[in-house]
Amino acid sequence: MSTTIGPFVAVVSARYRTLLQYRAAAFAGFATQLFWGAIRLMILAAFFAAATEPQPMDLPQIVAYVWLGQALLGMLPWNVDADFRAQVRDGTVAYDLLRPLDLYSYWFGRTLAFRVAAPTLRGIPMVLFSMVLLPLAGLGDWALTPPASAIAFAGFLASLVLAAMLATAVTLLAHISLLWTISGVGMDRILTVLVTVFSGLIVPLPLFPDWLQPFLNGQPFRGLADVPYRIYSGNIPPGEIAGELLFTLVWVIVLVLLGRLILLRGVRRMVVQGG
Repeated sequence: MSTTIGPFVAVVSARYRTLLQYRAAAFAGFATQLFWGAIRLMILAAFFAAATEPQPMDLPQIVAYVWLGQALLGMLPWNVDADFRAQVRDGTVAYDLLRPLDLYSYWFGRTLAFRVAAPTLRGIPMVLFSMVLLPLAGLGDWALTPPASAIAFAGFLASLVLAAMLATAVTLLAHISLLWTISGVGMDRILTVLVTVFSGLIVPLPLFPDWLQPFLNGQPFRGLADVPYRIYSGNIPPGEIAGELLFTLVWVIVLVLLGRLILLRGVRRMVVQGG
């Protein structure tokens, strides 16, 4: 393994294993996400029951969209890492500047683990509940169905990897902004609104008005949830999967390059707090 990839993998692994220890918090998060998932399903089901015109998604696709959104909620970049924020506030972030590693890659690895650990602990129970327990309880209409096809499943896995990278790049931009804002509370508030609305977490993006679709289809947050969930359900046909994956990849590259440029400027003018 190369001298570049080896340290990156070690950083991701160490941080990931550390975050997996918070099992009680994961259980509480699972219960909360299960409750809100049920609320969202009831609201959207009422919408479909009252709709008089054909919709761009059918109800089974909406059900899959909602359950996947709840299972993978922790992967969305709607908050900053509390540990990183504490490092900036108390000045221990200065130690990162002394490590013999590329600073952006080091922070990217830590942030990637942060974004992936929560879905690991909460996502697996959510999928088992929605795919296995609901049909056993006689609620098959509200259950998460299997992927639309083998191609859809493969495309979903690929889009999920890219979504994790995209979520990490967005979160890292928020982390880098702490070099100026220090607190991070305001960034949490901004990200919560932007990500939950424009990723499709609150309302699936195809259900927005037609005049808004050109903007929604071009903005980066769509690759976080809308693309992988619609690939899974078959709402995005197999022939369009490659284009959707390329869309997310392009945004990953753009945001990584942007993050590197901002970090380079921030480090040059950094003032370490604490001591």
